[in-house]
Amino acid sequence: MPVVMIPEATADNPIKIFRGRDMKILIAVDESKGSKAIIPVCTNVLKCVIPETVILVYVEKLQGYSLIDRMLGEAELSTLKDSIKETDIQEALDRKGKKILESYQKAFEEKGIKGIKTVLRSGHPADEILETAKEEGVDMIIIGSRGKRVSHLFMGSVSREVAERAEVPVLIVK
Repeated sequence: MPVVMIPEATADNPIKIFRGRDMKILIAVDESKGSKAIIPVCTNVLKCVIPETVILVYVEKLQGYSLIDRMLGEAELSTLKDSIKETDIQEALDRKGKKILESYQKAFEEKGIKGIKTVLRSGHPADEILETAKEEGVDMIIIGSRGKRVSHLFMGSVSREVAERAEVPVLIVK
């Protein structure tokens, strides 16, 4: 598997890997410890690449949604999503999502990263991340893995699905 080594950049000497082109990088975030651990790695990558835009995307999910997601088909999930629109449940999900996005945005801005756009989506995480990447025309996706698991079958199913289906490079941060 190819490895790209990225030297550490400084404010005085940014190392731009992708020259001659304005990049857009999508970073998928959630409230997990694994996702929060990607901030230092992302900061180093972003300081090297210096993208025009950083898109932070958070995908809302109902409690236990990943289990529901595996049990229900597209039509049932769509009905479930429609049934909570404009309800207190949706408002609570939106508040939580916005708060998470704001905390990541603040963390990156404190590290000197500029040009941040936040996107709040609802649905199957991998589908929504990939759809956002396509809509925004991103050049790279950065996503955290789920962390340590007993079996590789359960390791980062969302990150694995994104990596397998993406049309752009994906950096999975452990």
